Amino acid sequence: GVKGRARVCSPDAESDNPRFFAPDGIAVNFFIENWLLITVAFVSGGMLVWPLARGGGGAGAVGASEAVRLMNREKAVLIDVSEPREFDASHAAQARNVPIGQLETSKDLPTNKALPVVVVCPTGARSGRAAATLRKMGYANARALAGGTAAWRDAGLPVEKSGTAAA
Repeated sequence: GVKGRARVCSPDAESDNPRFFAPDGIAVNFFIENWLLITVAFVSGGMLVWPLARGGGGAGAVGASEAVRLMNREKAVLIDVSEPREFDASHAAQARNVPIGQLETSKDLPTNKALPVVVVCPTGARSGRAAATLRKMGYANARALAGGTAAWRDAGLPVEKSGTAAA
């Protein structure tokens, strides 16, 4: 062969480094040589799709403004799953305190399971789990407040401390 020129391989060409071709002419070696890249692409794609599949579409977290809209237009109930001392220190106005450990036995949850329920905690870490628990209990419209009480406060919405208005 001529030096410096690319060697074109075909299924019948003899070579020290044979390339395998699929019947339609696409190099199978591309997949063999780039298996790690292909695997990373599939895994990252799966990680993007997983929250949609797991959360059931519209059951994701909502922002503070969406929570207020749900409360005003659809009579959503705001449930704070903080522990009582956290709730007393700071909570969103109009929130009912139902600690996460007492969700399944609480009488403070709305009896109408069709009403939207917005679940909040101080940081938003527990509210996602609590919303999932409520959905399993039949509250199909249970959603977590993204960012928790901190996001509620940052949006300029009223926060209370031990029953008195703080903001």
